[in-house]
Amino acid sequence: MGWENINELCDVVRETSFAIHSYHRNGHLEKIYENALANRLRKQGLDVKQQHPLTVYDEDETVLGEYFADLFVENCLIVELKACRDISPEHIAQVIGYLTSARIETGLLINFGSAKLQVKKYLQSLPD
Repeated sequence: MGWENINELCDVVRETSFAIHSYHRNGHLEKIYENALANRLRKQGLDVKQQHPLTVYDEDETVLGEYFADLFVENCLIVELKACRDISPEHIAQVIGYLTSARIETGLLINFGSAKLQVKKYLQSLPD
């Protein structure tokens, strides 16, 4: 399934996350939310990879290594999950760093750990 509109894909992930948070509330470990989100997105027919390795590139395209995205959805969306009281600047920097170094345009940072679900979307311009 190709996603011509990344915003629609983000909306599906956001709405599914809200449903999970409404049912399970906060208080579980991050892995529980990762499994729940992957399960529910797959049931909707999406391609979801858990702990998926993404190559990290330097500015000159040298491969520096890899990191593991919590979820990689439809081969175009990084989803970084948290289960903490609040999103911190370090979490934001982590997502932006992942997008930049892996050459991915769009990422979501989702925190299931607070009483109110937190979802933030980040966009990174790719070099030509």
